[in-house]
Amino acid sequence: MKLPVMPPVKPMLAKSVASIPPGMQYEAKWDGFRAIVFRDGPEIELGSRTGKPLTRYFPELVTALGERLPQRCVVDGEIVIAREGRLDFDALTERIHPAASRVRTLAERTPASFVAFDLLALGDESLLDAPLTDRRTRLAEALRGVTPPVHLAPATTDRDVARSWFEQYEGAGLDGVVAKPLELRYRQNERLMFKVKHERTADCVVAGYRFHKTGPIVGSLLLGLHDDRGALQHVGVCAAFSMTRRAELIEELEPLRMESAAGHPWAAWTDETAHESARLPGAPSRWSGKKDLSWVPLRPERVAEVAYDHMENGARFRHTARFRRWRPDRAPESCTFGQLEEPVRYDLAEILGTGH
Repeated sequence: MKLPVMPPVKPMLAKSVASIPPGMQYEAKWDGFRAIVFRDGPEIELGSRTGKPLTRYFPELVTALGERLPQRCVVDGEIVIAREGRLDFDALTERIHPAASRVRTLAERTPASFVAFDLLALGDESLLDAPLTDRRTRLAEALRGVTPPVHLAPATTDRDVARSWFEQYEGAGLDGVVAKPLELRYRQNERLMFKVKHERTADCVVAGYRFHKTGPIVGSLLLGLHDDRGALQHVGVCAAFSMTRRAELIEELEPLRMESAAGHPWAAWTDETAHESARLPGAPSRWSGKKDLSWVPLRPERVAEVAYDHMENGARFRHTARFRRWRPDRAPESCTFGQLEEPVRYDLAEILGTGH
């Protein structure tokens, strides 16, 4: 492979802002695996955000990209999987599997798509120093008439359209809106774009915590919600505390600390079979590797209000939640899935269909 922009490339990133800024190009924020595609004739590599290749996990995309992309190019985009008109991140994570046979089976059962939104090189020309408007024009020309599973991401410079996308597209599993300055050059691993994500709040039971990697202070709080049977299900964690606050939380939560998990709603967390019928912390995952998943059990008597962007399959927080405040006025039993707001469904095909 010999291209004007060679792997590995770390993608350009976005920083969070509270509202959609004016005077920019706007795109939907896709909830998938960020990937940079390098194609030089028959050679194709899918680079991840960390620079490690994703190629072996998406054989069906390698074939599709070879049939649909220009002969020599570098394209930035997102690998996604859709089920019933919605993005399905769980199906995507299943692909990161060591067994090639399993990957092939999943490729047939839940094929992936690639949504292209930037062009870094074409032919012998690097476009890293070209303004975004030029890169977008060249990308649209290069992908004119492209067919699924490769898509050109919809883009607009109309802020009102971007606002409507922000409201509607969440129902298809998208994260929000990304705003890109029109004259922006492509700069690896720099947060020069802007993202506006959905945020909601929920009152959750704090049922444990994990230590921080630096020592005996709180790393994250383990959150739970009661299902319709009254069972406490683990739905995620909240973190992002200052170091001072992490130390304070150890003392603050000490009266609730249990000597062991015996009698705790998540006492069976070390039993892999228990994870099949309940949501418990420490679930086996190929992502966790050898990471220490142990946690400190707390009597599930305290309630915290946390902010979250959206739920994954209605069962857990897709990303780490943000602590907002304690809720001493809320009984733990009242913290149920019923409080969660569900976005109005929106068919993903309607979004991708406008990309050409």
